Amino acid sequence: MDEQPSTPSSKQEPRQTNPWVITTILLAAISFGLLGINAYMVISIFNGATIGGGGGTVAPPAGDVPAPSGPVAVSVDDDPALGSANAPVTVIEFSDLQCPFCRRHFTDTYSQIKKDYIDTGKIRYVFRDFPLSFHPQAQVSAEAAECADEQGKFWEFHDKIFTEQNKQGTGTVTFTVDDIKKWGAEISGMDAAKFNSCVDSGKYKQEVQSDFNAGSAAGVSGTPTFYICKGTSNCQELVGAQPYAAFQQVINQQLA
Repeated sequence: MDEQPSTPSSKQEPRQTNPWVITTILLAAISFGLLGINAYMVISIFNGATIGGGGGTVAPPAGDVPAPSGPVAVSVDDDPALGSANAPVTVIEFSDLQCPFCRRHFTDTYSQIKKDYIDTGKIRYVFRDFPLSFHPQAQVSAEAAECADEQGKFWEFHDKIFTEQNKQGTGTVTFTVDDIKKWGAEISGMDAAKFNSCVDSGKYKQEVQSDFNAGSAAGVSGTPTFYICKGTSNCQELVGAQPYAAFQQVINQQLA
């Protein structure tokens, strides 16, 4: 999948991308003898990330992305949202619940956006799933979040799963389905038995896949990716764990 940025001023920040790019580069490098004794480490030329044996990724430097062909429209579907349905601006996040850069956005930026824009009625914030295949628990985590949403606990689960991973480090964190169930059960008001049964059923697999397909169609290739839209049209794209100031600039432009 190729990325299709939708704003000339967009900047590419740390994100994670699909692994076929890394595999292709590795095979080419081996063919030309470009890998030395450190061949166990794969250098992702695609986004500048270094992926080693520690299970995490190192943030690549920020850089400009190519100018888009024009504004895009991105559907919010029926996905979980915060803020007024009548807000003039909609922010759509395509995210992976096992992605360390998505977690960085949650830790460093999300709460300030919520305080300044969601809670004040200026934006509606929509979460859509984009589980990357090289995160083994990303798919089931997304399905579990849908199960939590059945009980009106989506955002509590969203916050919980990122918070629990933060306790274990800054890179990609390994966890199990049992961990997911444990974290869900710790959320106040959650019916744990109902939640666990829902997670085991796999009933939301297609719902998550539909989000992924929508993201791919919009040009998403890594996480997190954000579309900041007037309504759900004329969307500007921000890619990666952008600082708050980057969101502030684009949101204010869309509010003007």
